[in-house]
Amino acid sequence: MTAIDMHSHYYGGLVDDLMVRTARPFVSRNERGRLVLHAMTASTEMSDGYTHLPARLAWMDANRITTQLITFPGALGVDVMPVADVSGPIRAFNDHLATICAGSGGRFVGLAGLPLAEMMLARAEMIRVRRDLGLPGVILPGDYFLSAASAQRLVPVLEAANETGALIMIHPGLMPGGVPPEPYPDAAVYRASVLNLQASLAQMGMTVLSAKLAEAYPRVTFQLVNLGGTIPFVLERLEAVALSRPPHEPFPRAGLRGMVYDCASLGPRALELAVKVFGADRVMLGTDYPIFSPDQVTQTLEAADLSEADKAMILRGTAERVLDRLS
Repeated sequence: MTAIDMHSHYYGGLVDDLMVRTARPFVSRNERGRLVLHAMTASTEMSDGYTHLPARLAWMDANRITTQLITFPGALGVDVMPVADVSGPIRAFNDHLATICAGSGGRFVGLAGLPLAEMMLARAEMIRVRRDLGLPGVILPGDYFLSAASAQRLVPVLEAANETGALIMIHPGLMPGGVPPEPYPDAAVYRASVLNLQASLAQMGMTVLSAKLAEAYPRVTFQLVNLGGTIPFVLERLEAVALSRPPHEPFPRAGLRGMVYDCASLGPRALELAVKVFGADRVMLGTDYPIFSPDQVTQTLEAADLSEADKAMILRGTAERVLDRLS
């Protein structure tokens, strides 16, 4: 079967602005003339897929992906920098993204960025993204969702997203004024990019659940990336703690179905567990391309011990329902 990829990132339209910067995040060229992305904590030579649409389309075709959700590169932290520096580039990126999607014949769907250091400006751009550009929604930094109090700072954007009916991808990223954590003295990449990141995603999901954001904003579709982090693995402990400690009430497991989840950069065993916890109708294919470039269709979906109906739902069914709601 063909697939819809609901988690990938696109850097074209932002590279020129990043190349004039000298502090992270910025882009330079190495001795071989290749673009190098200097993100918050690491530097990476950019493959063609970061900016070159024909290369991306070729990769999609090789992986049986008919449609790909491409997003503003939110994890860079550009969207939380001072608006005087980034509001113009973010708006220009969103315009560029809308043009790409409109001319792609259905191959691309885009999530915009917002200038989050000025929340009312971000609200206005949220409305423009939906009503003028026709994009389905935005990507937001996950640090806003690490507590109910920090999520409150997003109320103007969440209200605008609800007014216009939007998809919000909750993705790891800083709030304004946030700084990357200090590197660990050992196994730094594993601790930061896997263990801590997945635990933080579970915290973000807990905020959506405990603050009842899906109920408060019923026209918003909340997408939590990477299968909700560690939530599927620790759910039974959450339920045990809920019953054994005050207020001795059952954990609201059903509320987890108020979000949708993608399987970006995770494997078949994690996917099997997530389907048992959330249901296949809440799970979507995700690749995290071009940061990761596995064949998620073969290496994850087809390798998972799931029914053909569940696989079909993850490959296309859930994503089609989400995108149809937003069209």
